[in-house]
Amino acid sequence: MQSLSVSPADVDVPDVEPDFSAPFFQGFQSVASYILAGALIVVLIMLIVAGAALAFRGLASDRVRTWAGENILWIFIAAATLGAASGLFQWFVNFDFGF
Repeated sequence: MQSLSVSPADVDVPDVEPDFSAPFFQGFQSVASYILAGALIVVLIMLIVAGAALAFRGLASDRVRTWAGENILWIFIAAATLGAASGLFQWFVNFDFGF
């Protein structure tokens, strides 16, 4: 058997850049940006309402305070997850709201 050894200096690897020229890709970016932004706004409003309901006793009814107490951790986790997903999306393809 013959052993083939190639050193890293012998290999010429060209720079690889993604091609975003597909016709559907611009629309996909816009739709995904709108969905992520809308979800972040809704979760942020839920987090503000839940925090205010727990912080101020007279602001909300007992039912709202119970809901807030049971779900504020899940709302916070959803906000963190959506924020991370939005950050990764922005890092990879940039937000493009089509304006």
